[in-house]
Amino acid sequence: MNEEFWHGRWHNNQIGFHESEPNPLLLKHFRALDVAEDGRVFVPLCGKSHDIGWLMAQGHPVVGAELSRLAVEALFHQLGLTPAITPLGPLERFEAAGLTVFVGNLFDLDRHALGIVDAIYDRAALVALPDHMRAGYAAHLIHLTHAAPQLLITFEYDPSLAIGPPFSVDAHEVRRHYGATYRLVEAAREPTKGGVKGHPAHDGVWLMHRR
Repeated sequence: MNEEFWHGRWHNNQIGFHESEPNPLLLKHFRALDVAEDGRVFVPLCGKSHDIGWLMAQGHPVVGAELSRLAVEALFHQLGLTPAITPLGPLERFEAAGLTVFVGNLFDLDRHALGIVDAIYDRAALVALPDHMRAGYAAHLIHLTHAAPQLLITFEYDPSLAIGPPFSVDAHEVRRHYGATYRLVEAAREPTKGGVKGHPAHDGVWLMHRR
């Protein structure tokens, strides 16, 4: 993970990936994971996503991981929450009612610190990582969460037309990273509103349950 790149994006407010409202694919498909009403949801590379507020409004405690402290401070501010902040080795833990976020490199997060996870929501993590990091990320996520059920959203586009992030991740790659551990259902594949960097793209929506 190029930490300097992402810190620069947040510092300069170059966050075109940040959506101004909860993602409609989350609203449409999350319930298909069949997560308990009070099930704890892990959102890797969460930024200051409005998806977190929506999940919390459904009664789900949320735990996130995010490299940028600026993003996490903004997240708690927009939710009207004042976090307790605790150093945790190379990480910091921000906590308030119903929300915990670990600040730092996701790969420094371990199972003990994360705690029990009932579901994963990945809209912006897998697609944010370059090809050489995605297999390691997927393996780490499986290990951290004991392969909790997952809603994964990907982008597919012609990579010769644009350079990520977000990167294009096709169905073959999703199956390569997760197929040995999960039963995969491609719940939807639809045009990406506005494309990716001005080029045609599709959103892939994956529902994943442990084999």
